[in-house]
Amino acid sequence: MPTLQRLAFLGLAWISFGVGVVGAFLPLLPTTCFMLLAVWAASKGSPRFAAWIREHPRFGPAITAWEAERAIPRHAKRLAAAMLAVSMLVLALTVSLLWLKLALIAGLVLITAWILSRPEPIAAR
Repeated sequence: MPTLQRLAFLGLAWISFGVGVVGAFLPLLPTTCFMLLAVWAASKGSPRFAAWIREHPRFGPAITAWEAERAIPRHAKRLAAAMLAVSMLVLALTVSLLWLKLALIAGLVLITAWILSRPEPIAAR
């Protein structure tokens, strides 16, 4: 792989990892999706960095559960559903166009249903 391409993947991995870390402390910013992006990009640019993320005590279990089983831990499902519900409430109170409000809320309901339908990791059962 050309050096510039490898550096681009590595840069994306570090940015995604950084945003994911911030998301661990800010409730409205997701963590896992940015960590998954970081692992994907790191696997292209720095397999050692990808392995480090997978082995991280805080972020690793959710990532490896997703990669191995396409599973989401129960606590993550609950948190995601709660945050999506808050987002729906904010949309209901702030968006003035009825069709747009309904479309956005319907989309969030579908996302919530998809998240809740994912299995839990085998180790967590």
